[in-house]
Amino acid sequence: MSIKLKLIYPTWPKLPNQPKFNLPPMGPVTFAATLPEYVDVDFTDENVETLDLTTSYDIYAISCMLTCQTPRAYAIADELRASGKTVMMGGIAVMLHSEEAMLHADSVFLGESEGRMEAVFQDFISGKLKKCYNFLGNFPDTALIGTARRDILKPHLYNYRGVQMVDLIHASRGCRFNCFPCCTPFLGGRKFRPRPIENVIREMESIPNNRLFIVDNSLAQDDQWEKDLFRAMAPLGKKWVSHPIKDNEEILELAEKAGAWYVYQAIFDTSDYIRNRIMRYKDHGIGVEGTIILGTDDQSLDDIKRLIDFLLEIDLDLAEFTILTPFPHSAICADLEKQGRIFSHDWSKYTAGEVVFKPAKMTVDELQWAFQYAWDTFYKDESKEFKMAKLYLDVMKKENASPTESIGLSKTKWGEEEN
Repeated sequence: MSIKLKLIYPTWPKLPNQPKFNLPPMGPVTFAATLPEYVDVDFTDENVETLDLTTSYDIYAISCMLTCQTPRAYAIADELRASGKTVMMGGIAVMLHSEEAMLHADSVFLGESEGRMEAVFQDFISGKLKKCYNFLGNFPDTALIGTARRDILKPHLYNYRGVQMVDLIHASRGCRFNCFPCCTPFLGGRKFRPRPIENVIREMESIPNNRLFIVDNSLAQDDQWEKDLFRAMAPLGKKWVSHPIKDNEEILELAEKAGAWYVYQAIFDTSDYIRNRIMRYKDHGIGVEGTIILGTDDQSLDDIKRLIDFLLEIDLDLAEFTILTPFPHSAICADLEKQGRIFSHDWSKYTAGEVVFKPAKMTVDELQWAFQYAWDTFYKDESKEFKMAKLYLDVMKKENASPTESIGLSKTKWGEEEN
């Protein structure tokens, strides 16, 4: 018995101002690892290759991560179903928009798929596929999380200007924090759920790429686990990116020894706490990309201008600016809906680059202007491409890489002429 499955990752409108590159997606390869052995997967990432729907498959699965990805996902599903194909949808965005997704799919899967796909495909084989498999809040044992199926990817499509990008991996699920713009409490629960460290290390060892992105919401959730993870990672010699690391001297030292390359650090004010936090990362050779949300209720236009001035003072390597966006099932969405301040549910605008709500201390146009002002001002002297190049050059030095000229990282190629 063999089932031919077409797995599709739809394209979406990219965030304005960012360099145009694509990372290998985490959702599809994680899902593929949970499939029964008799399911033969053919994967298309529409962000890097053309989707061909002329070949026939037994079933089609659409993996959807982002809210702004859903319009394209629905269009693909509608086209397939119109020609009599069976379509299943899943992924983070489908969990956030489940009722809507059910209008476009024969079946939706909600929740984490480890240990559950055998039953789903037996239903399919017997002609009893359910409209909805709902496991939200019912989390599998993290020991069941296997090594992602990176064999379904085409690695050469995930280079940027000839430079190897990162491979994605996760060491835990869930998050004990409850940040107002985040959907994780709804999706993965408020409990920190680490994978067994030996399983994480085994998966890291299996990845040929020396550069990893640990996509966990935060590594700073359990001090002992974080220390144990970094100690186990150190012998691998990998270089890696992550979300926040605990601001603790011992943990930062261990992160440095484990190959920490740079972190994404939320910057929400101009305090000495933030200034010192960035400094301590830098003291350990860890670069910092600030993630800055614009449009919170406490921000005026002048506040945003002061924040940008502060960012230029604190020696950030990169900054990513987004507009506060009320994604479904986040705390901020519930608050803004209650206040009647959300004026658009056009999901194609939910890129975090467009204003879809009424700000408290600015007009809509002022916030949209401030978003572009932030990007233009921070990258006035050096483009994001060139700042990215410096981070990659730094990691290549640590890897004893070939000279700059042989790896395609000349100033011109990385966009110095755009400064």
